[in-house]
Amino acid sequence: MAKTATRGRRKAPARGKSKARSSGGGLLPWAVIGIAAIGGIVAHDHWKSIQTLLASRSATATRETAEPRPVARRDVPPKQVALAAPTPKAGPVTAQPLPSAAVPTPAVQPVKAVPAAISPGAAETGTAAFGYCGQGAHINCVGDGGVFWYKGEKIVIADMASPIVDRARCDDERRIAFAAKSRLLTLLNAGPFTMNAAGKTDTSGAPRVVSRDGRSFGAQLINEGLARKPGAGGAWCA
Repeated sequence: MAKTATRGRRKAPARGKSKARSSGGGLLPWAVIGIAAIGGIVAHDHWKSIQTLLASRSATATRETAEPRPVARRDVPPKQVALAAPTPKAGPVTAQPLPSAAVPTPAVQPVKAVPAAISPGAAETGTAAFGYCGQGAHINCVGDGGVFWYKGEKIVIADMASPIVDRARCDDERRIAFAAKSRLLTLLNAGPFTMNAAGKTDTSGAPRVVSRDGRSFGAQLINEGLARKPGAGGAWCA
């Protein structure tokens, strides 16, 4: 009897557990119904937004399905794209100097020495190595007994007159002309001399009185019988 009573007591808690399980299983359907109702209310209030979202997703899915995807071919190598070379930056442009134009150089012409004109009464001292004049340029040379060139200028001794070799009419006149020419060369090469202007220079030459130490060359030639005073008459031929 004691064992029977103990078994009856142990079964009582088992019945309480099954009752709790039956009561808990009855609440789950109601919870699901409540959640569905709330979801329906929310969907009804936001139906326009949900409809727009569904329409956009459906269009995207339809486009992805309609467009064929490119199939990658393994046997075709990928195209090589040539990269454009970087354009070098233009540096500052430096202006190049223009080549200078060739200027023709004129040929140098020999300049003939032109002595300065001596005013009447002015004295000029001269000195040079003289010779006889020839066919070339007359610079420092003796032409006749009363004519010589000094620095390219023709000088005519103004205080005398002597015969000219090329115009001699006889042997005596020619001999005197040669002697006067030689004597004048000797006087000019003897050292410095002085020239005083005795008139205006013209095409025949520059008239000068030539002297040394106060003694006129013209006067010396006259004293030696190789010249005469200007304007004096008489013939050189006998």
